[in-house]
Amino acid sequence: MAIEEALQEIMEYYRSQAMAGELGFGRSPAVLVIDFQKGLTDAKRPAGCDLESEIGHTLQLLDRVRQKELPVFFFVLGYRNPALEGGLLVKKLPVLNGFSLGSDNVELDPRFEPLSREQLLVKRYPSCFYGTPLAATLTVLRVDTVILTGCMTSSCIRATANDALQHGFRPVIPRECVGDRSRLPHEVNLMDIHARCGDVVSLERVLDYVDSL
Repeated sequence: MAIEEALQEIMEYYRSQAMAGELGFGRSPAVLVIDFQKGLTDAKRPAGCDLESEIGHTLQLLDRVRQKELPVFFFVLGYRNPALEGGLLVKKLPVLNGFSLGSDNVELDPRFEPLSREQLLVKRYPSCFYGTPLAATLTVLRVDTVILTGCMTSSCIRATANDALQHGFRPVIPRECVGDRSRLPHEVNLMDIHARCGDVVSLERVLDYVDSL
């Protein structure tokens, strides 16, 4: 069975159980650009993969968002001491030993240049909320919707969407702006995120929403 057919069958089953309804957009969004850093966007590196299309679409979104002066947060994964600060995550994924602060694996992909009003935060685990001031900052800014871009769909995007929901923020994922190392976990997780904790929608729909603000 093709991936699309299998996912459609699962989604229909979910909907029969009153799942996969949309939360919708709120009135005050912020954009999170997650882990578009050299160690992950360079396919020649041990932890990297091809994210060219996702980066291009995210840059398109950022251009529109900046015209509205909406909050933007950039995140990178990095550690002073990977073995200590990364705990069992680094033990499970030893490739992360190469993500020490100061190494270029932790630097943002050069196509992204945060503006002076935009924050760059370091995280140590998949969720952008875990161990960071993100939730408090969003609350101060009165944000009610977080638009998630970046990688990887099956780990950091999913974990952040789930935590956003639990903190009371509406997670919106423009599917063209998120990527993964493999199509199968990417598509399965997009389907399951939409079913359980966020709204996976087209980039065009997100752009229309931003334009309406």
